[in-house]
Amino acid sequence: MTQTAAPICEVWRGPLAESVHLGHAVICDDTGQIIESWGNPDAVVYPRSSSKMLQALPLVTSGAADAFGLTSAQLALACASHEGAPLHVDAVSRWLADLGLAEPDLRCGAQPTRDAALKRQMIKTDDSPCQLHNNCSGKHAGFLTLGKHLGAGPEYIDPDHPVQVACKTAFEEVTGQDTPYFGIDGCSAPNHATTMHGMARAMAFFASAHKKSGTMANAAARLTAAMIANPMLVAGEGRACTELMQATSEPVALKTGAEGYFIAILPERGIGFAIKAADGATRAAECATAALLVRLGALDADHPATLRRMNTTVTNWRGVETGSIRPAPGLM
Repeated sequence: MTQTAAPICEVWRGPLAESVHLGHAVICDDTGQIIESWGNPDAVVYPRSSSKMLQALPLVTSGAADAFGLTSAQLALACASHEGAPLHVDAVSRWLADLGLAEPDLRCGAQPTRDAALKRQMIKTDDSPCQLHNNCSGKHAGFLTLGKHLGAGPEYIDPDHPVQVACKTAFEEVTGQDTPYFGIDGCSAPNHATTMHGMARAMAFFASAHKKSGTMANAAARLTAAMIANPMLVAGEGRACTELMQATSEPVALKTGAEGYFIAILPERGIGFAIKAADGATRAAECATAALLVRLGALDADHPATLRRMNTTVTNWRGVETGSIRPAPGLM
């Protein structure tokens, strides 16, 4: 990415900033206007899994969520990048069973669990991971629910499938922009590109949706509330999304995406932001996200969850402190 990225994170060793991560960050208000930005708000990016709430909108606006009696927990799973822990695997399995479907009906692909205890257990018993362990299996259960409601075919990841057409329409409506193209995500579903401003605008729409009327606003408000109520389902133990959501001093929905993407939705303020590390570094995106939450007054700079991402002490193999990971000065 070459579009005038700005420093968002620094990695220090002793007195020297040994590495600097560049990127883009945009904060929008409830009108979709930019409050603050770093880098290029017009940079075109793939939001990756940070766009799962947008992809879940048709699940609610179509009436599918109500027709199948989906719970707040299931709506959170539809927005999740979970770690494939038993909590997540069992919930998605039950959801599919309620639809009269099973693991082979998913199209996300098998992925090893990120849950340490389950991973050790599966190694001991020589069990292979399946699609339920995929971090996107909740999103795909949502796709299947929508597809069943629409009476559409089983290949719901095809770009021309009614499920993906509905996702694209919703994506363009809340970003306020036509998407120029899409790429195929790690879970095989289309991932639509937009600008940093477009994504931040969408997050601000979610943040202010509870104060608005209309089918789309009601859906965005329900999904936001579901994420905030179920932080463990959104990601999992030790993950930045979950830990920072639990640490904030006000309700906040957070969502990571691959290749250094991150978003935040702050309903009490009606604002949202989007962050992209230009080099795709997760450590940079998480550091910048924590920094902006601190900047906005929604997160304590000294909270343990904050310190695991921002102003993080770096030690070597002997436990000697060698430096730190810090937000770039301009971000604070």
